Amino acid sequence: MSTSSPEAVKKLLENMQTDLRSLSMECKKKFPPVKEAAESGIVKIKTIAARNTDILAALKENSSEVVQPFLMGCGTKEPKITQLCLAAIQRLMSHEVVSEAAAGNIINMLWQLMENGLEELKLLQTVLVLLTTNTVVHDEVLSKAIVLCFRLHFTKDNITNNTAAATVRQVVTVVFERMVAEDERFKGIVEQPPPVQGNTNRRSVSTLRPSAKDAYMLFQDLCQLVNADAPYWLVGMTEMTRTFGLELLESVLNDFPGVFLQHQEFSFLLKERVCPLVIKLFSPNIKFRQGSSSAASPAPVEKPYFPICMRLLRVVSVLIKHFYSLLVTECEIFLSLLVKFLDGEKPQWLRAVAVESVHRLCVQPHLLRSFCQSYDMKQHSTKVFRDIVNALGSFIQSLFIVPNAGNVAAVGAPAGGPGTGGVSGTLTTQAAFEYRGTWIPLMTVSVQGSAKATYLEMLDKVEPPSIPEGYAMSVAFSALLDLVRGITTMIERELAAEEEAAAEFREAHPDQEWKPQPGAHLVWEEMVNACWCGLLAALSLLLDASTDETATENILKAELTMASLCGRLGLVTPRDAFITAICKASLPPHYALTVLSSNAATLSSKAYSIQGQNVQIISPSSESHQQVVAVGQPLTAQPQGTVVLTAKNIQCMRTLLNLAHCHGAVLGTSWQLVLATLQHLVWILGLKPGVGGALKPGRAVEGPSTVSVFYNLCIELVFIFLSSRYLDDVSLHHLINALCSLSLEAMEMAYGNNKEPSLFAVAKLLETGLVNMDRIEILWRPLTGHLLEVCQHPNSRMREWGAEALTALIKAGLAYKHDPPLAQNQRLQLLLLNPLKELSNVLHADIRQKQLECVLQILQSQGDSLGPGWPLVLGVIGAIRNDQGESLIRTAFQCLQLVVTDFLPTMPCTCLQIVVDVAGSFGLQNQELNISLTSIGLLWNISDYFFQRGEAITQELEREEEALQKQAQEKGETLNRPFHPAPPFDCLWLCLYAKLGELCVDPRPAVRKSAGQTLFSTIAAHGTLLQQPTWHIVVWKVLFQLLDCVRTSSTTADKEKIESGGGNILIHHSRDTAEKQWAETWVLTLAGVARIFNTRRYLLQQLGDFFEAWEVLLNHIQSAALSKNNEVSLAALKSFQEILQIVTPVKDSDKAGDALAAMGVPPVLIDPLSASGPGRPLVRSDSLLERLTRYNGAELQAPPPGEESALEDSALWWSAWNTWYRMGTDSTRPPTGPTEKLSFIPSQPFLTALIQIFPALYQHIKANFSMEDLKKLGVILHGAVSVPISSDASPFILPSYTEAVLTNLQEAVLIALDVLQKAICVGTENLQVMYPAIFEQLLLFVEFSCKPPQYGRMETKHVANAKYNQAEWVALNYVPFAERSLEVVVDLYHKTACHKAVINEKVLQNIIKTLRMPLSLKYACPSESTWKLAVSSLLKVLSIGLPVARQHASSGKFDTMWPELANAFEDFLFTKSTPPDNLSIQEFQKNEAIDVEVVQLISTEILPFANFIPKDFVGQIMAMLNKGSIHSQSPSFTEAEIDVRMREEFSKVCFETLLQFSFSNKVSTPQEGYISRMALSVLLKRSQDVLRRYVEDERLSGRCPLPRQQVTEIIFVLKAISTLMDSLKKTQPENVDGNTWAQVIALYPTLVECITCSSSEVSSALKEALGPFKDFMQPPVSKVQNGES
Repeated sequence: MSTSSPEAVKKLLENMQTDLRSLSMECKKKFPPVKEAAESGIVKIKTIAARNTDILAALKENSSEVVQPFLMGCGTKEPKITQLCLAAIQRLMSHEVVSEAAAGNIINMLWQLMENGLEELKLLQTVLVLLTTNTVVHDEVLSKAIVLCFRLHFTKDNITNNTAAATVRQVVTVVFERMVAEDERFKGIVEQPPPVQGNTNRRSVSTLRPSAKDAYMLFQDLCQLVNADAPYWLVGMTEMTRTFGLELLESVLNDFPGVFLQHQEFSFLLKERVCPLVIKLFSPNIKFRQGSSSAASPAPVEKPYFPICMRLLRVVSVLIKHFYSLLVTECEIFLSLLVKFLDGEKPQWLRAVAVESVHRLCVQPHLLRSFCQSYDMKQHSTKVFRDIVNALGSFIQSLFIVPNAGNVAAVGAPAGGPGTGGVSGTLTTQAAFEYRGTWIPLMTVSVQGSAKATYLEMLDKVEPPSIPEGYAMSVAFSALLDLVRGITTMIERELAAEEEAAAEFREAHPDQEWKPQPGAHLVWEEMVNACWCGLLAALSLLLDASTDETATENILKAELTMASLCGRLGLVTPRDAFITAICKASLPPHYALTVLSSNAATLSSKAYSIQGQNVQIISPSSESHQQVVAVGQPLTAQPQGTVVLTAKNIQCMRTLLNLAHCHGAVLGTSWQLVLATLQHLVWILGLKPGVGGALKPGRAVEGPSTVSVFYNLCIELVFIFLSSRYLDDVSLHHLINALCSLSLEAMEMAYGNNKEPSLFAVAKLLETGLVNMDRIEILWRPLTGHLLEVCQHPNSRMREWGAEALTALIKAGLAYKHDPPLAQNQRLQLLLLNPLKELSNVLHADIRQKQLECVLQILQSQGDSLGPGWPLVLGVIGAIRNDQGESLIRTAFQCLQLVVTDFLPTMPCTCLQIVVDVAGSFGLQNQELNISLTSIGLLWNISDYFFQRGEAITQELEREEEALQKQAQEKGETLNRPFHPAPPFDCLWLCLYAKLGELCVDPRPAVRKSAGQTLFSTIAAHGTLLQQPTWHIVVWKVLFQLLDCVRTSSTTADKEKIESGGGNILIHHSRDTAEKQWAETWVLTLAGVARIFNTRRYLLQQLGDFFEAWEVLLNHIQSAALSKNNEVSLAALKSFQEILQIVTPVKDSDKAGDALAAMGVPPVLIDPLSASGPGRPLVRSDSLLERLTRYNGAELQAPPPGEESALEDSALWWSAWNTWYRMGTDSTRPPTGPTEKLSFIPSQPFLTALIQIFPALYQHIKANFSMEDLKKLGVILHGAVSVPISSDASPFILPSYTEAVLTNLQEAVLIALDVLQKAICVGTENLQVMYPAIFEQLLLFVEFSCKPPQYGRMETKHVANAKYNQAEWVALNYVPFAERSLEVVVDLYHKTACHKAVINEKVLQNIIKTLRMPLSLKYACPSESTWKLAVSSLLKVLSIGLPVARQHASSGKFDTMWPELANAFEDFLFTKSTPPDNLSIQEFQKNEAIDVEVVQLISTEILPFANFIPKDFVGQIMAMLNKGSIHSQSPSFTEAEIDVRMREEFSKVCFETLLQFSFSNKVSTPQEGYISRMALSVLLKRSQDVLRRYVEDERLSGRCPLPRQQVTEIIFVLKAISTLMDSLKKTQPENVDGNTWAQVIALYPTLVECITCSSSEVSSALKEALGPFKDFMQPPVSKVQNGES
């Protein structure tokens, strides 16, 4: 119920009336005036109540009158009445119905009571009620009220004292609260302060409002009183204590800081009054040194006085806390004093309260920051903040070094010496610090983060208390920890806020850069810079001295947070210093670790002198009462003893792990320290890396506690590197760099010894890499670069781990789901694979093995997605060298096989070329033949793949090409790739071909053979895919280059016999020298190239330089054909045939042999055709009618059927002809030297094949085939036929002794000539001039029948010898050939006798001349058939030729022929050779019949046309007939056979012929007469001769009868004469020549001579002959002078 509610008012009125009544009753007797006043008061109250609605206001208005009765009552000094009145007054006050005047009266009345010492407690209560319930009391009244309370405080009564003290405190508070309320009321109103005049109080007060003025006056007087001066306002004060004054000051300052900060007047008081006062009061403490004293005024105490000192420190704390901003300079003085109080020379209690005060500051980080800003960061100012921290540090150090007054147990030890102490032997359970014998217990002094002081609160103590041992240390320790915690928390909070702001700013303005406020950073850095040395010194010492786990933990935590903060602020030196401290604490004492010692050296070299206090970074003490956790080996190059790790070491290690785990981002370069330390710890603990780089205990550990320690450490170690994924990029780089340099150190140590190396760094590099896969790019280069170095280390264990780490990283990197995926991030993929490639440069086989195993695994797991990484992977597979050993090559080859079988479709087409190169390099390696051969198979598979995927590959490559072209243009370079400018797909093929080409000249025959077959099969099977210009490169760069190499190698190959290879492998005799093996290669290669030229003819012909190519190819064929190796030379001709398309591709239906035989090619040549492809039948998809190209839009038209084998370009054919001619000339040219050692004689199959080529070749050159060429051909044909056969070959080539068969070669020669003559036959006129040459050639061959040809100087006996001395097979060999040639001659002459050329060139004469040889030899011919054929041929020729000769008689072209013919007849009919003895009668008669045929020819073909024939010739014929008709017997015949052998039939025919032509009744031409006369004259002459000889013989023989044949002859002659006489008789006389008559008449005497003959037969014949002469007895009637006509 509020005091103003109607009920309350009613109650108040009632109570007042009651009070007045009671007062009236009490004073009725003794004090009548009071009674009256009371009663009139009742009336007054009733009146007020009746008249006013607002009763309280009316009451207040009249309060002076209302209060009056009660004041009078108090004046009675009666206790009972006084109490009643005071209670009534209090009631009025509480209802706020007291006016200012009334209040004044009341105070005055209370003052009187006070002076009389009445109702003191009630007085205090009344004052309090009056001041607290309303604000009517001001100014002097107020001061009087306050003085009243003060006066009561100093009474003798204890209760009154204390109550008054409390009341004073409350009143002072009320005064200031009123001021605050007043300010609140006037908050909105801005007043113009009056201009500031002089510096006086009056001025100050006049500007203040009432309540403020009261407060001001009060505070000013409090200061006066504490300073022992008279108060200005609190008039009437009698006494005052300084302690109470200070307490009041402190409470005002503490409770109402706003007042002082908002009002200048109050600030002025602070500055001008409070601070000087405090400084003055401090002076005894400042001057005091323990053991000496000096006068301190005005205080009565000489020594520092605990109550005042303590209260001063409290005031100072408040001043610093609240008014630091106002009192910068003053606070500097205070703080400096505070620091001084920590001095060792000051009393213990003073140091204790000072430490407590410092602690109070330490829990206010914002305050500390202000110090830093105001002092430390200003020039020429004390570095207050630094001093405070350093003072704390020195304080702690001094506690250890200077023996504590309270610590009896510890004996002081100087800073450097070892401690000796009573407790040092025992393990204490109490938390304590122990350092060099000094043992200081640790007590709980305050809750973390609050400075709960003990001694600063002892306001009741007058004497300094005794400080328990360890208290100061404990407070200082808490202060340190709170300082660290406060600073770090504050700065980190502000850093976080700044980062958040930065993030928001970036979000809002992504294009602008965030600029932080530089000021804040400077402050933070200055704070850290100022405090770190002192902190580190103190914390290191405490850490070393700490025996309590919690304390240790706290110290480590402080060091950790400082390190982290320094890191965040980028303060490297302090960060490293804190980390070094933790690291050192983790390792065993005096453990030599270079990184740390060098770091410590740099720290200790900086002298941290702090205003004369030197903070030493104390080296750790060697004693330790710690539990031993592990014993292990130190990690050093030289083996040393063991070292011990204690529980504290492990605890520090934990902190280190925590640091690395949680604050890795700020470690930067100090990762080096952390990791080096961890590496040593890990080594001492014996942890070894396992899979993925995680560490496992390497040796057995004892005891469950140790196991858990180990286990936890391992886990925490893993976490460090796991958390590296949260580090930013720069920090991650620091981590990697640190690991790399650690690893380098480990590598250094592992050089030169095979001791187990430290693998910590390598393992952790692996772990870090695996964890940071998502941003592997940024750390990949340093990481892998280092691991590659490790891989080259001589220590195998080290190297193995390097490779393990590297390959694991690469595999993980490829398997990781990157964003964007690797497929779209080529650069990253190449980056990941690059180290794999770099491993190829390592020479150690174990590393290469690992590398290749990794490749295999990558292929198996990521093969499909390697994309742009293929070139690298293939590069690795292909980086094989012959010195690497089989197993490496085998592993690499496995990879390649996997690639070719599974991954060709998934790789970019640009890599296909690399696949080809790699496969090729496996073919070329010489470690493992099977791999070489299999790799050639792979090349075949690759080519198949190219063929099947041609379209797709082409498109992709062309796209790629365009891109490259564009790049090259931009850079202004030319595009550089092999086989440019062929299209990219073609280049791919060219690379394949080039690679196979290289393999074709491998030193190993098996590889050459396989590669050759593959090369030609691929070109044959897939060549159609190539564009036309590319063929140019195929021909020149691939095929011809290959041919050149093979030719060179073959001609220089070794002829030494190769011993059987590999023990049990037998080598066939046809392959037992390198030369023979190369010969096989040459054969294969040449055949392959020729086949390509043949099947791709139309394509190649469209190339510009086909002719040059053709020439080169022919040149190769020629050099092969002329090589001294039968296999090669024969194959060369085979190829020659193929490119001339003499051998057409065999159809399945034909038997290869038949087809070739039909063309006159001996089956020997078929072999080279059958080889193709590596172990697969070659499907001949290359018929020329297939589409030759898919490029260039327009398709090439295939040639019309039937012209397939026609080559249009005659130049090509002439080139071929020239080659053929050169081959023929060189191979058939007989040796010039002596024949003992024939260098090389071409084989028959070779020559046969050579000649067989001509007919087909000729078909194409016949148009321009000249006499010159014909002569060349003749030389070759002649030469070829002349080549002898080696004896071992003769049984296969020569027919059996009795048969007369042509060899294949001779057959071929004749076919060649036959082709020629047929061509001439249908050819133009100008061709026909060649007939004579052909005849000449044939006739040469005909001569072989009698005179076999000579080959060089091979000895042959002259043919004329009857016994033919050269090997018989030669004779046998040539006769059938010569005879066949003769038949051809006859046949040809039959067709060509009338040709002008034949006539002009006297062919007939030549034929006759040639035939003359066998005809004249007759029986002496090597073969009987020869002369018979010769005769029949002669007869045939003459039957055709003579009419022609007659026809052209006048031209004289046959003039020379007649004598030749006559001689031929003569030689034949009257041969010099005798028939063989064994000739049978039938044979002889047959032969005679032949002679008769000849004579008949003469009678039918020559003599009837005598007038067209030269006279001499006719004469010769007549003479011959004459001779035949008479002298015809053979002198060697026996008598028995004489009848037959006389050739009577022959003689008779001769004679009849003579007679037949002697006279002719029908003389149609003078010529006829002439032949008759000639015949007659011959006959007569002949008769004359026979008769004469007969007479002579008869005379000589005497009695002996003449030989039978002579008798027969004479009879025959006589009969002939009678016949003649009859003829002459019948003839017209004018037809008979005078000469004839003369001859006839001349016969008569001779006839008469014969009469004496003894033979009756002769006689009767003579009678008949002489009879007709009767007609001549008288001259005839007619004149004979015209007989000559």
